[in-house]
Amino acid sequence: MRNVIVTGGSRGLGLGICRILARSNYNVIAIARKTNDELSSAMEEAGRNAAGSLRFVAFDLSKIEDLPKLVNELRQESGPIHGLVNNAGISFDGNLAMMPTDRIEQLARVNMLSPIVLTKHVVRSMLADGGGRIVNIASILAQTGYSGLSVYGATKAAMVGFTRSLAREVGRMGINVNAVAPGFVETDMTRAMGAEQREKIERRSALRRLAAVDDVANAVEFLLSERANSITGTVMTVDAGATA
Repeated sequence: MRNVIVTGGSRGLGLGICRILARSNYNVIAIARKTNDELSSAMEEAGRNAAGSLRFVAFDLSKIEDLPKLVNELRQESGPIHGLVNNAGISFDGNLAMMPTDRIEQLARVNMLSPIVLTKHVVRSMLADGGGRIVNIASILAQTGYSGLSVYGATKAAMVGFTRSLAREVGRMGINVNAVAPGFVETDMTRAMGAEQREKIERRSALRRLAAVDDVANAVEFLLSERANSITGTVMTVDAGATA
């Protein structure tokens, strides 16, 4: 079975991706700062199903200087790394004019610098092993924008540019690099929205609903699979038609 790293794999979209990949016969390594009951349940489920596997590795992705050691240890413990899903990210609402500079730096560090440096070291491993797959989780905000999320949108737009250029850089070495751009997804955060705000978002979409976590996770699984052998440098939008 092939090893896949999923960052931010303890909750929300990241946990959904871990579940789908474990069911699809991957050895999934979920990276997050701490575990929780949902992740523990998902690991137990993966253990019962006798398909793939799911394990947790505690790591703070903002500690960029420790990323080389993390990748080296994962490769020594688990073997070749087939896939990397850069899912971890943070978001702060607020107008740019009023946002503290340390928050801007934190967004850039976790959402942009950390995944780029992590990918750098995983790519080195993939080159040694003859290929691999990288999937970056972007956002439709990289294309559409959203008031109050200018810095977050900037980090996601950066990941789209990173995806396209890296795909050209490493494609000849057998590494495919793609991005998935979710819209508003059915999660605890969107379920906590006011009814009026949620209905407004749903009305904008062609399908008149939010995308489900599994919709995004299935797109990630496809891009990691052999079915996507000739797909690289693309951004797959999963937003229930919000940007149609």
